[in-house]
Amino acid sequence: MSVSRTGRKAPSQTYSAGVRPILLESAGFTLSGLLAEPPDGPPRATVVAVHGGGMRAGYFDGQADADLSLLTLGARLGFTVLALDRPGYGRSAAQVPAGLTLEEQSAVLSGALDAFADRHTVGRGFLLLAHSYGGKLALTTVARTPGLLALDASGVGHRYAVESAERPRLRRHLEWERNWGPLGLYPPGTFRAAEALVAPIPAREAAEVPLWPEMFEELAPRIDIPLRLTFAEHEAWWLHEEPDIADMTSRLAKAPVLRVERQSGAGHNISLGRAARSYHLRALAFFEECLQSAEADSAGVRPTPSRG
Repeated sequence: MSVSRTGRKAPSQTYSAGVRPILLESAGFTLSGLLAEPPDGPPRATVVAVHGGGMRAGYFDGQADADLSLLTLGARLGFTVLALDRPGYGRSAAQVPAGLTLEEQSAVLSGALDAFADRHTVGRGFLLLAHSYGGKLALTTVARTPGLLALDASGVGHRYAVESAERPRLRRHLEWERNWGPLGLYPPGTFRAAEALVAPIPAREAAEVPLWPEMFEELAPRIDIPLRLTFAEHEAWWLHEEPDIADMTSRLAKAPVLRVERQSGAGHNISLGRAARSYHLRALAFFEECLQSAEADSAGVRPTPSRG
């Protein structure tokens, strides 16, 4: 049992029915995570869920409402869903308390996917679903790892709405508001349950935060798989007005499918809010379309991909 920021003991993490803990070895690290598999046969594909800064893999298995869990929903729809604690979180935190850079985390994540595929049926392959800092890691991983099928990311853009020099001066309640938005976006019990998911942001990870705009410029031209980006209605960390979106998408020219969408009734932490099921269904539908397109391509009848 961990200790929360308030000094109280945080509740032990619990899991939805059908979700179990898993450990994977990669690059000398032991990564913890959560796994849900389809109950009636092999998976269509494997969704790898990558959490943001200061959270853990349980972000994708929200406990305040049965409809929140990406893991249980994905498994019911025929996907294996693997949510990993990023390097520096969960089991690996003791091994690397200062954390790893995005490039280093990407190498570990790629190795973890290979390790998982060695022991599990993955279906057509790996689809990445990522949030916030996990979106940065997913983009970094896509740029360096061939063979991934598609990426769906929420809560990540290319330009911050808060200048990096201002972040250390943000009062705690203002940063909390940027992370969560209006309280009514979340079902009762969300914040108590989330205490089991909160973890310190490793120092090396935090040090890279202001570098992201420049890193995105280098990564974006190398993203060559279908990509869907979602911004919550109450997203406050990123610039996402139409000129910002146009500027961002202009740098992602190699993505064969590129969609930018809005999630109404949601704050930055979409997967813990009332809109979680809607967002997860849209993400999984996007993945289904990507799988269908790949199957059609294999048969020589692939439709023209869409952007926008």
